[in-house]
Amino acid sequence: MEFKKLHHQEKPLLLCNVWDAASAKLAEHLNFQAMGTSSAAIARMLGYQDGEEMAFSEIEYFVQRIGSISKLPLSVDLEAGYGREPKEIAANIERLAHLGVVGINIEDSIVLKDRTLINENEFAQTLSNVRQLLEKAGVPMFLNVRTDPFLGGHPNPLLETKKRIKVYEKAGADGIFVPCVEKKTDIEAIVKATNLPINVLCMPHLPNFETLEILGIKRISMGNFLFDSMHTGLEEITKTVLSDQSFKSIF
Repeated sequence: MEFKKLHHQEKPLLLCNVWDAASAKLAEHLNFQAMGTSSAAIARMLGYQDGEEMAFSEIEYFVQRIGSISKLPLSVDLEAGYGREPKEIAANIERLAHLGVVGINIEDSIVLKDRTLINENEFAQTLSNVRQLLEKAGVPMFLNVRTDPFLGGHPNPLLETKKRIKVYEKAGADGIFVPCVEKKTDIEAIVKATNLPINVLCMPHLPNFETLEILGIKRISMGNFLFDSMHTGLEEITKTVLSDQSFKSIF
């Protein structure tokens, strides 16, 4: 799979996270190698909170529109799978595959009232079953497994992350996504804990791309932060229009 090869090149794969057809066009225009949806950005655009509040059919619609205007390899943020049973999750992935999707993110936490880590063995069993169902159906898919000890404020996130990685390796993960890790020492320790490609997320104190390459990172995601930055700018310019009672600030 060509998408999988992008996780084993010399330089990290910088993934452009998109939320609609316009942002996907931009990713293609700027010659990104691949793009991925941001569930948080799409949710916010539709007036939802992140955490599977929107319906899977709504994700499908955006994926179909993105795929219709760009031929870049597309990975989809599937959150916790939009299902609690392996058959449901695998069926969702098959539907995405039919739209040309080559990879998905699936995370080991769920949002009920607050975000909660799923037991790693329970999650690994689900992951293993999903992988088997996809193989049986002949659906190739890069499974990028997101593990959330750093994001969720675990008391010992590094130790917990390393423990979970080992379990997910055996369950069929193709890559590991560790959002919110920022320290070089933590990143280095995580990379050394596995042969799987490690994916990190845009964060205020994340090292630059050259340093991440030296540390062994293979994939870098933007998450919802481009979208959030764009909307902050939109709010500021709209405030200026209101205060100036003029459109001059737009031009």
